[in-house]
Amino acid sequence: MSMLTPPGMGGKYRITGDKYPRMRRGRPRNRIVLAVVASVAAIGLIGWGSFQLVDVFTGGDKASAAGAKSGACEKKPSASPSPGKAAQKLPKPSQITVNVLNATARGGLAKKTADELKKRGFKIGEVGNATKAYDKKVKGSGLLLGASAATEAALPVLGTQLTGAELKADKRTKPAEVDLIIGSGFKKLTKKPAADKALSALNQPKPKPSASGAGC
Repeated sequence: MSMLTPPGMGGKYRITGDKYPRMRRGRPRNRIVLAVVASVAAIGLIGWGSFQLVDVFTGGDKASAAGAKSGACEKKPSASPSPGKAAQKLPKPSQITVNVLNATARGGLAKKTADELKKRGFKIGEVGNATKAYDKKVKGSGLLLGASAATEAALPVLGTQLTGAELKADKRTKPAEVDLIIGSGFKKLTKKPAADKALSALNQPKPKPSASGAGC
């Protein structure tokens, strides 16, 4: 078996045996093919992504427009009071009969108070001392008594004339006839300008709250 050194190897390699080794060159064509395939794949991905973006933007706009047209900002029903309560009007002082009763030990309060209420337009009924059920037992400025229906009508109107008076319903049936029982804390009726202002505010209709959505 001979020892040969192929020419051009500069003695760097030693070959043994009776066959020369195959010296394979690189394969630049394979690299080019791979590069082309990768480029095509990249272009395909870019094109697919662009198509998806266009679809998203155009489809989103259509969906938004459809949502706006279908009533995305629908109005909710307002919580307005019932027609019966809205149309209800409080009675005028001339439609209310007031019994003025004195539950204190001070004399003359019932007549003096009744005269002032008459000047302010109220009708005056009985004037005198309170019954035993209330005599010397009313601690505040006064107690206003009336039928259950009067608690939202005649009693609030009379209450504008006496600050701090308590409103209470009893078993009577006439809503336009009420009692003003003068208590131990009574000094005088509310001054007429302030009473007129309170009566005017009492007759003002309350604004209807709106429950519509913000930004509509």
